[in-house]
Amino acid sequence: MTRTLTPWTRFPRSFSDFEMNFPKMLSRVFDPDEGFLTGDFNFVPEANIAETDKSVEVTMDLPGLKPDEVKVEMHEGQLWITGEKKEEKEEKGKTWHRVERRSGQFRRVLSLPANVDAEKVDAQLTSGVLKISLPKAAGATARSIPVK
Repeated sequence: MTRTLTPWTRFPRSFSDFEMNFPKMLSRVFDPDEGFLTGDFNFVPEANIAETDKSVEVTMDLPGLKPDEVKVEMHEGQLWITGEKKEEKEEKGKTWHRVERRSGQFRRVLSLPANVDAEKVDAQLTSGVLKISLPKAAGATARSIPVK
């Protein structure tokens, strides 16, 4: 009796969703812009990118880092953020039960959604949060194009 009440589909819904999203997940893992597998990096900080009418804003959490340990560069329309989070190595008299804090070198290469003026980029690291303001270049504003 329960067989007649259960709808039959070719694959379970969760597998179907996985099958549809798998190529997207693979491209995120291997895409150099995403930064997940762009080298032998243990610490990969996540970034937020927001766009306003006048600028592109990038925010990244970098806890425990100082401004001189982070390098921000513009290369051919891409924003490169590199640095190193040092591992705290004091093992004298300690037995480790869990190690979850990540450390190591990192590099994030972010493609920007608009052309920016590289000469006016401002980066500030305050309380472990890196905020980068990238003013848009002249002529980088969106415009409507009529369809004929």
